Amino acid sequence: MSEVKPIPDGYEGVTPYLICRNADAAIDFYKRAFGAEELYRVGEPGKVGHAEIKIGKAIIMLADEFPPMAMSPESIGGSPVSLYIYVEDVDGFTEKAIAEGLEVIKPVSDQFYGDRSGHFKDPFGHLWGFATHVEDISPEELGERAKAGHG
Repeated sequence: MSEVKPIPDGYEGVTPYLICRNADAAIDFYKRAFGAEELYRVGEPGKVGHAEIKIGKAIIMLADEFPPMAMSPESIGGSPVSLYIYVEDVDGFTEKAIAEGLEVIKPVSDQFYGDRSGHFKDPFGHLWGFATHVEDISPEELGERAKAGHG
């Protein structure tokens, strides 16, 4: 009998858990817009109790809202949290996602900290940052750029 790992493979870092008003629709959107792979979903008909998707190497958990414990951004008036994911081609990735209904908050552009990135809101109220790293910058150079007003 093999020993159970206390931290499963693929879950070594922070695993976001998104609460959605309609998790079935959110999963379908993430598959179309972000190329997400659905790992599984469980629950009763019309209600997702728990689901997991993978975007790149990032695993994201989702469920329908279950008031008052788990409320969606739509129910609480927005989200203070943004998920930031690196992708190979941020322009192509976000162009496809925008065509599927992703709302642009800040268009993709080159940033002083070495990323080409943009910020977005999905139809379920969750905030996303997508980026492609385009320049390696030392902490010292980053500090200088920030002081020079490039932030």
